[in-house]
Amino acid sequence: MIQTSDERIPHSDTGLTRTDFVSDQMVKWCPGCGNHAILNAITQVFPKLGYRKENFVVVSGIGCSSRFPYYVDTYGFHGIHGRAAAIASGMKIANPSLSVWMATGDGDSMAIGGNHFIHTIRRNMDIVIMLFNNQIYGLTKGQFSPTTPVGTITKTSPYGTLEAPFKPADLVIGAQGTFFARVADTNTKMMTDIMEEAALHRGTAVVEILQNCIIYADKIHAMVTGKEFRDDNQVYLKHGEPLLFGKDKTKGIRLNRCRLEVVELGKDGVTIDDLLVHDQYDPDPTLQMLLAKMTPPDFPMAIGVIRSTKAQPFDRLVEEQIDAQKAQSPIRCVDDMLNSGDVFELN
Repeated sequence: MIQTSDERIPHSDTGLTRTDFVSDQMVKWCPGCGNHAILNAITQVFPKLGYRKENFVVVSGIGCSSRFPYYVDTYGFHGIHGRAAAIASGMKIANPSLSVWMATGDGDSMAIGGNHFIHTIRRNMDIVIMLFNNQIYGLTKGQFSPTTPVGTITKTSPYGTLEAPFKPADLVIGAQGTFFARVADTNTKMMTDIMEEAALHRGTAVVEILQNCIIYADKIHAMVTGKEFRDDNQVYLKHGEPLLFGKDKTKGIRLNRCRLEVVELGKDGVTIDDLLVHDQYDPDPTLQMLLAKMTPPDFPMAIGVIRSTKAQPFDRLVEEQIDAQKAQSPIRCVDDMLNSGDVFELN
């Protein structure tokens, strides 16, 4: 059920490579920042899609993530804080032949840009949203963000944060999102594969990236991404396959009376047939939401495509409505409009 590339976007007659998308600009992210790995993944994804180089556009708001348009050799638009989703939506409606990619952070998208974020998802705009989640404001020097865990000491919470954080999956699925995936910046191949699948999705594709800010929130995702923890604290979702994890894949996730539970194969008679099988294409988001909510230490975190369902993108609906009205309208040009209705001649 993976969809094919958008027929509205022209394909390249000559094969493009990663180097065609590498910018000549100096990358000014901190050494060790997870953004470098994300950038590397994107420059590998773009040539795989087969589109013409001039039909890619990267849009951003404000934040470390929002420097992205400078570092990819495509068209780009560096917007203002929280407004990237509005700009990206306008671009796609005005020019459906563009492959629109939005780079945003947890603060940019879910604080000042919260309304634009959820309504872009609700409308199902045909764009890819790369959500860099480092659970901190990095560019403005370490204030807590909408995803910062309770109790975290930051520049603006010296005694620990008191606010319950947003979980991006809750917002996306709650806003009737049709595609949500989660990846870690420590796995470039997985990021590349997931981003490619997001690009082929028709509608808003949100990819949450567990990104490390080495300066203000170093190792914030270590319980999930660290080498000593990831086998037990990650479960990689694949459509149609049972949920297995652990170093030897001896642990799994089972559905028990509408609740998920961790089980061990071979213990108490548990077999692989007892495990939950992932269905990313199920229109009903109930189980997908349960999977998206899993967090250590009680559960492994779900990595991969969690939800991918079909719905007509908003920009296509706009096109169809305009075409339908044109077809039945007696007005074909400006002259027809000026001479329609009541006409008065002045002598």
